[in-house]
Amino acid sequence: MARRVPILLLLLVAWPCATAHATQAHGGPEGLHVHQLAHVFFAFSLGLLIFWLNKWRLTVSAGWRLIQYSALLFILWNIDAFATHWLEEQSALIQVRRLASMQIQITTAPGYEWLAMVYYVAKLDHMLCVPALLLLFLGLRRLLKTPAGTGGWEKV
Repeated sequence: MARRVPILLLLLVAWPCATAHATQAHGGPEGLHVHQLAHVFFAFSLGLLIFWLNKWRLTVSAGWRLIQYSALLFILWNIDAFATHWLEEQSALIQVRRLASMQIQITTAPGYEWLAMVYYVAKLDHMLCVPALLLLFLGLRRLLKTPAGTGGWEKV
């Protein structure tokens, strides 16, 4: 049975699925407003984490420094996701229409043609989120490997 679990997990991950969109769309305004507030709260919380990591001088440790870099990338990701949600769902400046599985049409309001490229680049939010998750993982792993009782204060 133990050998079947990794194979089943691999099949589950590799199974073809429907399209997955990087930035989630919301139906009603209430859900979007709460979601936008969550992005603001998350970014603020990570900014506070960075502040305290520096104040307590924990960033002399490699593990905490990686976590600080992760928090910075997550802040940028939250700003990017907030802007993408606003452009797509709250502003009347762009309209996005899906033409095929790998093709969209971005229509902008007159005079705002440059927003099409901004929106397109902003939709690549995984370019911030994935490295942030990797840095978080590496930082936590580094802290886990530090000797007990040092609090991550090992010399680099």
